[in-house]
Amino acid sequence: MKRSIIFFSLGLLVWVALPSCKKDPETEPREIITGELIFDKKDVNAILAKQFLNNVYNFLPNGFNRIGGDFLDAATNDAVPTRIGTSVENYTNGRISVVQNPDNYWGNSYAGIRQANIFLANIDSVPVIAATKNAWKAEARFIRAFMYYELLKRYGGVPLIGDKIFTLSDNLELPRNTFEEIVNYIVSECDAIKTMLVVETAIADGDLGRIPRGAAIALKCRVYLYAASPFFNGGATAGPLKTRGVTGYPTADPARWQKVIESAEELTALNFYALQSSFLNAFIVRKNTEVILAKQSGTNFDIEINNAPISFINNGTPSGGRTSPTQNLVDAFPMTNGLAITDPASGYNAANPYTGRDPRFGATIFYNNGGINTAGNWFNRAVETFEGGGDKPNNSSIQTKTGYYLRKFMINYATGSSYAPRDHNFIYFRYAEILLNYAEALNEVNRVEDAVTQVKLIRARAGITAGGNTRYGIKAGITQAEMRDLVRNERRIELAFEEQRFWDVRRWKIASQELNGPVFGIKIIRSVSGTYTYERVQAGTLVFSDKLYLMPLPYDEITKNSKLEQNPGW
Repeated sequence: MKRSIIFFSLGLLVWVALPSCKKDPETEPREIITGELIFDKKDVNAILAKQFLNNVYNFLPNGFNRIGGDFLDAATNDAVPTRIGTSVENYTNGRISVVQNPDNYWGNSYAGIRQANIFLANIDSVPVIAATKNAWKAEARFIRAFMYYELLKRYGGVPLIGDKIFTLSDNLELPRNTFEEIVNYIVSECDAIKTMLVVETAIADGDLGRIPRGAAIALKCRVYLYAASPFFNGGATAGPLKTRGVTGYPTADPARWQKVIESAEELTALNFYALQSSFLNAFIVRKNTEVILAKQSGTNFDIEINNAPISFINNGTPSGGRTSPTQNLVDAFPMTNGLAITDPASGYNAANPYTGRDPRFGATIFYNNGGINTAGNWFNRAVETFEGGGDKPNNSSIQTKTGYYLRKFMINYATGSSYAPRDHNFIYFRYAEILLNYAEALNEVNRVEDAVTQVKLIRARAGITAGGNTRYGIKAGITQAEMRDLVRNERRIELAFEEQRFWDVRRWKIASQELNGPVFGIKIIRSVSGTYTYERVQAGTLVFSDKLYLMPLPYDEITKNSKLEQNPGW
């Protein structure tokens, strides 16, 4: 007979099976927390059981500067790391391998799945009221489904273990399930739990961050989006894994886009979620109806101290300026009239490149002499990214490589002299993404004008002017192909630095074009009279090979499990 013991270690709960023994004095620490205590049959308040569930939440991924101190977007053509030799560069210099992958999420995902399964297997013994218990079960099942999504987008099909809690005596050599089986499992879980999860209006301020019903629908919508996209929808690398449906559906089916449409409409029908009136407020107001689910954290100023321009000093500590957005991303932002800067009618002036731009540009990127929606200040003075300026002094190894710094997610410190702890919660799902998912799917089933309607909502909130035809810069008679490019660009600028583009260019199967070749920055020279000249300069070179459409399964997992087949090219 065995008994189960839980240790608190590094903020996580680890479940270990130990052989039973007689009750001898001091054979184990008196303060040890056993499974019997965690899931106490007499604890009507379920204090430790709830704490166990709270720790399962810890397996949800962190965002922001999580890849060796850098944003995942610095592994795309939207940004480069300011520091030299950081791990995120491995994605753009060809150094990813089965033993070197800074975004290897295999171990974390399966650890989270196991902890969720332990909770689900034991919570029924706790005499908490049924409604609470059912909601907690649904939360654990959502986290488990989210872990499978994290695995799916990185690796394709993976071993599906269901409710099984493995012991050392079990056969751990499991083959990979198909991509379709993982998709179906995630979707079935989302559908099963969505009515069990808490209704958004019932979430108290003290429970913000709990998984609401909308999160289950949003996860389903995103999984369907990936499943319908060109790479996974019949476009994976040819070979036995594709033939068996492990790396995606073996053949394409355009009808898969309809599932995205239905999921987006289901979430909208909740009549709760809505765009914030301010793009910036979506990220800095903790409680708002645009956020569907976010990673909760204590108040801090990590985003600012890590990423703000280097000349701004907070209580003696210079800001880190870690992220250098590229000119490629800057050029993706249209003008306030919604027209691309390449359009002769846009009003773009290369000699005054930051005037009249989409307001999201200034809310996302610090640029020379501005970066807060208009040509505003930071700590009561201008941002200086011209050559020799305070934020590009050319006497430091840590300074922007592109002439830009990251602005998004930060509190507005136009005035003041120091950062203050504020809410910075990484958003997993927000309503703007759902509208963009919806627009993409509508366009792919050739409902082009319906897709235009969704993008107009996004652009109107952003501050793009409606124009005389109220199309917010979207031309009349736009074709499906043109609209596809527009939706993809809208995702790029609306969802920048939210860990979307890294995966978007892969699911669209365009990473081999987008992530190969040079990325650019801007060199700014200030004259004696204070005028500026701008020169586009190369800031780096990206290298991408087709094997990077899917991540490599970790070497130690492949060597331990002979039935676990590696992804193509690795």
